[in-house]
Amino acid sequence: MADRVMVDTNVLLYAYGRIQNYLLSWEILDITGAIVLEAVRGVRLYQMAYWDAQIWASARMNQIPLVLSEDFGEGVIIEGVRFVNPFGSNFNIEALLSGSRTE
Repeated sequence: MADRVMVDTNVLLYAYGRIQNYLLSWEILDITGAIVLEAVRGVRLYQMAYWDAQIWASARMNQIPLVLSEDFGEGVIIEGVRFVNPFGSNFNIEALLSGSRTE
């Protein structure tokens, strides 16, 4: 299992009342020039929307192998970054935490 997980901020909008706890619990990543350039590469190479590419680039550049987001195809892996929809019918947090590949 990954030591670090990235969560798309759109996911957080659904749980606004808990955001304060999340911010205290999770590391917040800065957007650097290198991430912006990597995101542009993602747009060009994988035809992602820029903001989706920025999420991917942030995860990739920070060596985060798992992103929880409803904006990518279920189970898609792009250059080592795996995307899982936390609202999907097969989502299983216990499986993710135990390191299983089953959502």
